[in-house]
Amino acid sequence: QVQLVESGGGLVQAGGSLRLSCAASGRTFSRYTMGWFRHAPGKEREFVAVINGSGGRISDADSVKGRFTISRDNAKNTVSLQMNSLNPEDMAVYYCAAGGDYGLFVAAREYEYWGQGTQVTVSS
Repeated sequence: QVQLVESGGGLVQAGGSLRLSCAASGRTFSRYTMGWFRHAPGKEREFVAVINGSGGRISDADSVKGRFTISRDNAKNTVSLQMNSLNPEDMAVYYCAAGGDYGLFVAAREYEYWGQGTQVTVSS
């Protein structure tokens, strides 16, 4: 069982930055692939970025490539999402998720555990 708690969301002006964090419970954090997803009103949940258990492999969505960076600290059981050059299209509730460490999953169905989400609001 893994419990995930996101933090770091808030209100930012377009062009600004935020850093989201996700704290995980348990002693086997490094065995999980960790992903970030977002869900905006009226839209489907969208894959943002993923990192494998060791942190050596990452992938991110074309919509955030070059602006967002996923990272993890297995000693602290945390995964982070650094978001730069934010624009109103990035506004959503952001979720972190944990899945078995056997692939860089972009599909939400591959993730077993989810956090409660943190709101990111971008003003134009």
